Amino acid sequence: MAVGIAIPPEAWISENPTTEDIDEIVDFLTDQGTFNFPTLSTGLFSAAAAGNPELRLTGYQNVWVRDNIHVAHALWVIGETSTAVNAVQAFVSFYAKYRHKFVEIIEGKSDPQNAQNRPHIRFNGESLTENDEDWSHAQNDALGALLWLICKLLRAGDLEPSVDILDLLSLMVRYFHKIEYWRDADSGHWEETKKIEASSIGCVVAGLGELKSWLGEAELQLASVSSTILDACIEKGNEALSDLLPAECLQSAPSQHRRYDAALLFLCYPFEVTGEEMTIQIAEEIRSHLMEPIGIKRYIGDSYWCADYRSLLSAEKRTADFSEDISERDALLKENQEAQWCIFDPILSIIYGKRFLEHGLNEDRELQVAHLKRSLAQLTTANSRFTAYRCPESYFLEEEEWIPNDICPLLWTQANLRLALLWMKIACGESAKS
Repeated sequence: MAVGIAIPPEAWISENPTTEDIDEIVDFLTDQGTFNFPTLSTGLFSAAAAGNPELRLTGYQNVWVRDNIHVAHALWVIGETSTAVNAVQAFVSFYAKYRHKFVEIIEGKSDPQNAQNRPHIRFNGESLTENDEDWSHAQNDALGALLWLICKLLRAGDLEPSVDILDLLSLMVRYFHKIEYWRDADSGHWEETKKIEASSIGCVVAGLGELKSWLGEAELQLASVSSTILDACIEKGNEALSDLLPAECLQSAPSQHRRYDAALLFLCYPFEVTGEEMTIQIAEEIRSHLMEPIGIKRYIGDSYWCADYRSLLSAEKRTADFSEDISERDALLKENQEAQWCIFDPILSIIYGKRFLEHGLNEDRELQVAHLKRSLAQLTTANSRFTAYRCPESYFLEEEEWIPNDICPLLWTQANLRLALLWMKIACGESAKS
């Protein structure tokens, strides 16, 4: 196998790659700047890397908790521990500054139905201050993911349990209990219409589960949090998941009823709260109902970056808060012209790779390779306005041509691709032994 500019990325991998092949791809893409994860002075990451002149109009120079957790986790997994720890410490500092957001909801002094009253999940990452804007901060998935990564690092011994960390862990459990997250309508991964979503509930279950494991291992108990409350929160979340999965949301209103949503893949990896049977069912349903030639739809009817999005909406409106009323944007969508996203194929590759490692089935290995090939094919080309080998958020249809949207490179996509390559190398190593 050869890797280079003259060869399309999807052709870099044969049907039976070796660990050396994967190392060559990682080295080449690293040299090309594909896996550049610039940090702010605080240690956090903007959602999209600098260099895009329209970045400030998109708002993607801000820090999103969710994106940062996925990026920090990926870097931690590949061995860049200090970078991941620095990011988590910055989040702890931010939420210590605004701990009253948790306290006032816990004590019933502010209404969580007003998203601005909730702990903010998008903010200024340089100053660690809230933005003076309305936003869909009701995102339990983001806070659950933060809890999960904090506890992962604690369990690994890579993070010390400071006073601020212990305080935040306690506040998060009490907050999730107060809002009854297992039946709390939030804006979720896609920051849209509030609904009771499995993908949000699952992230909180993952976080609470990691917390319970760490407390048991460390023989600790959090202040103001009994084991009874923690266990009840986990049990309620698992019951809700059992009722919802493999669907995302099942409320009666059409805007709150969704059978297929690619955000469910994250419950399979990295959060791993679905059992093996449910994981494969979710993966297969996403492949059957949302997979397109280039990438994967977030869900059927997704109007974000629909066809000719740039000509239909100003830069300021493209990434505006549509959580209260999405009808104006949905009216722009034409059938089968949803954006095709690039963050999902790497996760599917990992899911099938992990299954291959568990069972050794050739069909799983083939799907791991196939989705990694698709992931590499999504890299930008030399004639792109973003230069070559960049990881877009998605491809959208403009004047009947599928091109990367303005959010390029997206650090979340980079992180997922890097993890997919790592898991492919692990699978190659196991294959070589057999």
